[in-house]
Amino acid sequence: MAFDAYDDYEQGELVQKWLRQNGLSIVVGIAIGLVGIFGWQQWRNHQASRQMAAANLYQQLQAAVLAGQNDQADRLTGQLQSEFADSSYTAFAVGERAQREVQAKQLDRALASLQWAEGHLKDAALKALMQLRIAQVELASGKAADALARIDGVAGDAYKGLAQELRGDALVKLNRPDDARKAYEAALAALGEDAPQRGALQMKLDDLAVAGKQGA
Repeated sequence: MAFDAYDDYEQGELVQKWLRQNGLSIVVGIAIGLVGIFGWQQWRNHQASRQMAAANLYQQLQAAVLAGQNDQADRLTGQLQSEFADSSYTAFAVGERAQREVQAKQLDRALASLQWAEGHLKDAALKALMQLRIAQVELASGKAADALARIDGVAGDAYKGLAQELRGDALVKLNRPDDARKAYEAALAALGEDAPQRGALQMKLDDLAVAGKQGA
């Protein structure tokens, strides 16, 4: 017991000595730690507030679209871009604006919108989907070679059916029917039996077969 008491005393003395030598740095370290925690909480609250504001604008945008107020929707999209460029809501809004631009046959503007959205998305699957939408607009613009290169560069298999179908479309435009057939067959294989796209895909395959017989 005496040795235990002596050890406790020595340990206490060592601790006191260490505190006298390092006490200030500990206090400063604790203070910095508390400031860091407070700063992190403040940053989190700030980010949450920004997300809420972006979501509110996006909700207003959706209401404008439903009401047929495309000019108001475009204005709100521009506001999202200028104030919340890093928000996924903004990327979605810009992608939806591209749809309206395609409907208005403003393909160059749609392409620019989709490229902006793709560049500001962080989620890999969403980026892949946006790249495929860019390829669709490139196909509609007569840029089949560009579209094919983009499709082949899309990472992952999240949208394999869509990617292979678009690949087939590009190959048809590039007068490569055999490769297009393989792409359409791969697209069918990637889709479920009840997928609504199967009918349209089968029609594309049938058209290739008819064209092949006529060219024989």
